[in-house]
Amino acid sequence: MNVGGGIPGRFGMAGGAAGGMSDQQLQEQQMIRTMQMVMESCPGKSVIAGGMGFGLGAFFGLFMSSMRYDTPMNPQLSPLGTPITELPIRQQLKHGLKDMGKASFSSAKNFGMIGAIFSGTECTIEGLRGKNDLWNGISAGCLTGGALAVKGGPQAVALGCAGFAAFSAAIDAYMRMEESEKRMPVV
Repeated sequence: MNVGGGIPGRFGMAGGAAGGMSDQQLQEQQMIRTMQMVMESCPGKSVIAGGMGFGLGAFFGLFMSSMRYDTPMNPQLSPLGTPITELPIRQQLKHGLKDMGKASFSSAKNFGMIGAIFSGTECTIEGLRGKNDLWNGISAGCLTGGALAVKGGPQAVALGCAGFAAFSAAIDAYMRMEESEKRMPVV
């Protein structure tokens, strides 16, 4: 990047801290530019989406697992085969927290994988097509859904592809709407 003459990549500063910028400011500008390049690259987007998906999945798994405990219709059993409600409170907490941790980690892995695959695929498709439109998300959704369902056979791949593509199309269409259209009630 050569802005206003000078050495390429040094923001127009010909030799050091010319133009009123200190070495620290130059270093900050270089760091900002490097972070932007990483965040705009497909591997960077994939890692960021996977990490955020992991965090969201952990929270979602923790919340959902905390809601499923010991209903009158389906009493939870301890590893010893006795109902959890008959165990001492310390054992109940130990069992509950252990189960919540497992569910949270499982959800986190799944959400992280989905986020990383979808984001990387969408970015790659956008780079190959040279366009940013609805079809990138639909294609990435189809490929992601199919990839996640590959162990289930061809029918599962087709359903996964269709489901993820439809969900991606709906979300993308909503996100691309004008602000005024988003405020209108759906009837």
